[in-house]
Amino acid sequence: MRTTLLSAACWAGAAALSMSCARAQEAPPALPMKPKAEATSWQPLADSGINLSLGYTGEAASNLSGGVRRDAAFAGQVYVGADLDMDKIAGIDGGALHFAVTNRHGQSLSAIALGNNTSVQEIWGTQNTHLAILTWQQKLFNGALDIEAGRSQANIHFLNSPLYCNFQSNSACGNPTFVFKNSNFTYFPASSWMAHAKFHFTPKVMLHAGVYEVNPDRKRPTDNGFNFSTKNATGVIIPWELSYGTDFSNDRLPRHYIVGGWVDRGDYADPLRDDQGGIAILTNRPAATRHGRSGLYARFDQMLTRPDPASERGLSLFGVAMTNLSGRAEESHFLELGLVQTGTFAGRDKDTIGFVINDQRFSDLAMERMRAARASVGGTANIKRHQYMMELAYGAQFGPAIRVSPNIQYILNPDQTGVPFRTRNTGNAFIVGFKFTVDAMSLRLRS
Repeated sequence: MRTTLLSAACWAGAAALSMSCARAQEAPPALPMKPKAEATSWQPLADSGINLSLGYTGEAASNLSGGVRRDAAFAGQVYVGADLDMDKIAGIDGGALHFAVTNRHGQSLSAIALGNNTSVQEIWGTQNTHLAILTWQQKLFNGALDIEAGRSQANIHFLNSPLYCNFQSNSACGNPTFVFKNSNFTYFPASSWMAHAKFHFTPKVMLHAGVYEVNPDRKRPTDNGFNFSTKNATGVIIPWELSYGTDFSNDRLPRHYIVGGWVDRGDYADPLRDDQGGIAILTNRPAATRHGRSGLYARFDQMLTRPDPASERGLSLFGVAMTNLSGRAEESHFLELGLVQTGTFAGRDKDTIGFVINDQRFSDLAMERMRAARASVGGTANIKRHQYMMELAYGAQFGPAIRVSPNIQYILNPDQTGVPFRTRNTGNAFIVGFKFTVDAMSLRLRS
């Protein structure tokens, strides 16, 4: 019954959006993705230097076929935050204080019905009330150097793009998930001690580097982000990026071309071996502890068309390629390509329609583990090395505060990380999803 009702709700939302688009034709981070608005938010304390955030993101998903079993799930997030301009408040030029708390709730369809290791609802994870951000930001040398330190996450500062979260799947939004499977890259909203700095050589060329505490305690379900202790920390992860980027203020067709990577100097669990050299998934012993690994990536986004220079309507292309350089990896590479059209039907300049596809290739170590588990229960060994995830999504902006995005997703060769002792391959999964965001600070704009 739960599956049927939630599937019906997803399809009803998609149908309602389709009718809205037809009428318009006749007459637009994990991180965190704040609700996309088309007007300035209502900020009663802005003159005092305080900008408030209050938003909700919800994501429903149901697999109509494939996976381990048919089911449906909903996950959501409440986001409460404040940005304090310390120049206005205390006369500290270039200073700012950032604060955010989240509450995440709900279930993951991948966990309960698909069995794969990449969620089809990016908002799922760290399911509690959590201190997500508490940082001080300081700009120096007329903004050429931008430093931020405190409690936050690597994934909201590195390896992300506003284009990615036009989608619901965690394979694209908020970051390519390869980095979390092959490193201790910290993710929103699980905060830890950190610092990062951006240095602008020119308005278009930037070097960006950071250092983030690696602490397994920060990933425990009982952690709420308010424990500032470094006890049990095992090291740090150092992400970096060198980028060339433009925007609508200095380029008719904005673009970003970025090379980056990470050096992980923290502990991690071996993807195959246990603490005595056996295959951990068979012995049920703790995984062997390893230390140190690294990776490299290249990514880009490029606007291809922009018919009207006074409008942001147009087609953009983006892509990501990632690989592991050292250490014992779960996946050996990740490739992604996507298109996003901003401005769809007449009068729908903020709407988007996008398609993304990615290829996740499992390492030899991961394949050996999965084959050993399958063989132990008499299953066949024809496990697929590549998992392909794709999504088609429409994003509709209703006023400044509300955005809805029905989507369909397809997973070819779902991995079986969540069901390792299944005797046969999981069926390709067809998923219907529905994502929405509400920016409460913009609701007062039209009353």
